[in-house]
Amino acid sequence: MNHVPHILVVDDSAIVRKALTRQLEQFGARVSEASDGQQGVEAAQASHFDLIISDVEMPRLNGFGLCEQLKGLPETRGVPVVMLSSLDTDRDVERGFKAGAAAYVPKSDAQTHLIETIERVLEKSAFHHDRRVLVVDDSRTVRKLVRKALEESGFQVATAENGREALSRIAEQRPDLIISDLDMPELNGVELCRRLRADPELALIPFVIMSANGDRSMMRRLLYMGAAGYLVKPFNPEQIVITVERLLSDHFLILLKERERLDTEQRMMLASITSLITALEARDPYTRGHSETVAQLAVKMGQRMHIDAEDLERLDIAARLHDIGKIGVPDHILLKPDRLTDAEFAIIRQHPATGTSILSVIPSLKPILPVILHHHERFDGKGYPDGLKGSQIMLWARMTAVADTYHALTSDRPYRRGMGHEQAMKIIAAVRGTQLCPDCVDAFRESLPGNACRQSA
Repeated sequence: MNHVPHILVVDDSAIVRKALTRQLEQFGARVSEASDGQQGVEAAQASHFDLIISDVEMPRLNGFGLCEQLKGLPETRGVPVVMLSSLDTDRDVERGFKAGAAAYVPKSDAQTHLIETIERVLEKSAFHHDRRVLVVDDSRTVRKLVRKALEESGFQVATAENGREALSRIAEQRPDLIISDLDMPELNGVELCRRLRADPELALIPFVIMSANGDRSMMRRLLYMGAAGYLVKPFNPEQIVITVERLLSDHFLILLKERERLDTEQRMMLASITSLITALEARDPYTRGHSETVAQLAVKMGQRMHIDAEDLERLDIAARLHDIGKIGVPDHILLKPDRLTDAEFAIIRQHPATGTSILSVIPSLKPILPVILHHHERFDGKGYPDGLKGSQIMLWARMTAVADTYHALTSDRPYRRGMGHEQAMKIIAAVRGTQLCPDCVDAFRESLPGNACRQSA
């Protein structure tokens, strides 16, 4: 368990509190205690808890009243409450759920079922807490009602008065699910749904329509457009929570399976590409390890430039594959010890396009193709294959170009010995702003002190 849950036990029996505390500490939780409902409410307001376990029959404020008060306070309404009571009739259980309890466990079952229930409730609560729902409706009353119901279940909630405001909210922070009214001024639910489905970045967000309009043809139309569900007003707040839980859970599982599929595809693809790179570098002993070193240098630059971890992984892959197109260059040109003719150099210049063509059939590599294609572009626009200039060249391609240039200068070649670090850095400084991006050169210099660069060379 990575996170140690903080659990509040509320019971007027000191013996019960002690027994529960021992059981929960063995489970791995941090436990606080309260002797009645009123003390429980005060404790919940004073400190954050991941879960509250409450008896029902207590002085001053019973468990039902405790739960109702917690669900009425913005700062505590998202904390799940588990009722643990000797009152276990259907009527008592129903009353507990009406008060807002997440689960109801008879004390007679505590020894066998309590920990299992706690694990399930904590897992569900953590899932809810990480999910953000956007509620769009021109009625303030409806927005307040839906928001309260979702926040009581632990969801993060944002609201908007109409579709236009919703688009602004989505631009600020992407939601995991959208619940939208149908009839609204400025931009209605139908048009909002259409715009979201037209945007590849937003099309997968589950979209639920809520409306007093029960017309079946309208429902079918919206479902055809991609809406995930349709709620007819008036509705029970619990109906909203159940709908959101189901859609987010299903959506989450689908995305998880897709992520697993892509991860498997990428691992297989990288294994194949690594074999190609090994084969490529085996042809030329002078450039063995070049791709790996360029990748290491580029990643160090990326860390210096505060690129996030996910993009650093992509940059690493891109830099490792930047020369893959040389697999199509004949040995008599690739390994030629003398100066290349113009015709031979023209063939060498085709390797960025060749590499891009090889990798373009793999969907997951689409974001890194500009690195493969443009790592020989120059900052002044005199590079190849497209003559791009300055910021027209993707940042990762500019970074890879610096790392590539440094390693090329410091590596032995058939026609010359590799130079030392200091001399290579002087040449790089001389082409800063013409051949190479000045920001990337500066990041390279800052990321690699002299001794680190010498080791890399």
